[in-house]
Amino acid sequence: MWLLFAALGFVGGQVLAAVFVAITAAVEGKLSSLTAIARLDEPPTWYIVSTLFGLWTGFFGAGWMATGVRGTKSFARDLGLRFRWADLIGIPVGVGGQILVALMYIPIAQHVHNFSQRFNAPSHRLTGGSHGLSYFVIAVCTVVGAPFFEELFFRGVLLRSLARLFGTVGRWVGPTLAIVITGLLFGLAHAESLQLLGLAVFGIILSVVAYRTGRLGMSMVAHATFNLMAVASAVVAPLALGAAAPF
Repeated sequence: MWLLFAALGFVGGQVLAAVFVAITAAVEGKLSSLTAIARLDEPPTWYIVSTLFGLWTGFFGAGWMATGVRGTKSFARDLGLRFRWADLIGIPVGVGGQILVALMYIPIAQHVHNFSQRFNAPSHRLTGGSHGLSYFVIAVCTVVGAPFFEELFFRGVLLRSLARLFGTVGRWVGPTLAIVITGLLFGLAHAESLQLLGLAVFGIILSVVAYRTGRLGMSMVAHATFNLMAVASAVVAPLALGAAAPF
C-alpha cells in the first residue's frame, strides 16, 4: 500500500505542479505564453516556485496517506522524521557527495560535446532567471524545501516500503535492493540524462544513510549541504562541482 501511495503522490505532484503553474501564469497574465515559458533555458522564478510547490504537495501527500491510512498517524514514528545532533555528520557527507560526483565525471567530460554547458544546464535553469529577492527564494527552496520534501518522499515513504517488500529476500540482499532501487528512482525522477549517474549515486548514498540511522535527519542535512554547494557555486563560478544539485 505504501508503494501505491508513493505512486499516487508522485503522479499527483506532477498534476498539481501543472495546475499551480497554470494558476500562477493566469495571475501573472502569462497564460497564453505558458508553453513558450516552459521551454525557456531560464524560466522565471514564479514558474520554478509554482512547479516545486506542486511537486512537494504530492510528495507530502504520499507521506500523509502512508502514515494516516497505513500507519500510526505519526510522521516521526512512521517515516523517521527525527533529528539529533549526530545528524550534523550529514554536512561532510554532502560535501563528499559533491566531490565524488565531480570525480566521477572527469573521465566522461572529454567524451561529451559541450559537457560543461550541458552539465550545468539544470542549475542554470533553476537559478539563471532569478536575481535579488527572487534568487533568495530559489536558494531557500533548494537548500531547505527540496531536502525536506524529497527525503520525506524517497527515503521516508519509498525506501521504507521497498525495505518491507524485500524484507524476506535476505538479510543483506533485501536492504541492498531497496537502497539501490530508491537511489535509481531518485535519479530518474529528475529527468536529466547527463546528471542521472551522479544523482543516482548520491541518491544511493542518502538511502544508505537513512537506512543505517533509521531516521531522515542526517540524509536531509546531507542533501541540504549538497544543494547549498550547488547554489554557492552558481554565484561564485560555473563549476561542475556544484552543478549536480539533486533538486
